[in-house]
Amino acid sequence: MNAMFPFQTDILSLIIKGMIIGIAASAPMGPVGILCVHRTQRKGRWYGFVTGVGAAVSDLIYAMFTGFGMSFVMNFINNPVYKFYLQLGGGLMLLCFGLFSFCSNPLRNSHQSNSRGKGTGTLLHNGITAFLITFSNPLIILLFMALFAQFAFAPKGWLELCLGYMSIIGGALLWWYGLTWLIDKIKTKFDETGVVIINRIIGSVVIIFSIISLIGTVFNIYLFPKIMVK
Repeated sequence: MNAMFPFQTDILSLIIKGMIIGIAASAPMGPVGILCVHRTQRKGRWYGFVTGVGAAVSDLIYAMFTGFGMSFVMNFINNPVYKFYLQLGGGLMLLCFGLFSFCSNPLRNSHQSNSRGKGTGTLLHNGITAFLITFSNPLIILLFMALFAQFAFAPKGWLELCLGYMSIIGGALLWWYGLTWLIDKIKTKFDETGVVIINRIIGSVVIIFSIISLIGTVFNIYLFPKIMVK
């Protein structure tokens, strides 16, 4: 039983990391985020949620592309020096992403999103359109690269791969479910300014997290000589 405990701890850690990555990749208010908000307000909560589901499926595909593409890099993760540089690079990328998210105006292209969101359509149609919009932006790979490096997300074996990537889509769906629930509850008071506020809050959280992780990463560099001596 004791021999299984480290394995169970590793699996739990992998699931938590995957869920955080899924939430972090879904949270920024891009075109699909605005589309999700508008559909929730105008059509109902489930139309907004299936919009998020379509985006989550696209994110999962890009996460798998990123993970398999970075597998050769993650093989070095057990080396503390390589791990330091990976986490440092990931932290810097997250900081840049947080600054971009905070400063950008997600409503700049909202007219395009609104035009795609007109007409009720079926739930399947709403999910497919959200998938296509999200899949047309391959730059999400850069965000996944930063998140994978920062969290040292490197599942091995079929069990860890399945649980890891299921956790990513689980975290994404959790975000979209929570967002549509919140918008549905306050949709009479929620306007376009609220989208900007949410985006700036998300950007601020990412900036704070990236700064904390960078400080922690830089601090750990002074531990390397001690580790090497031991």
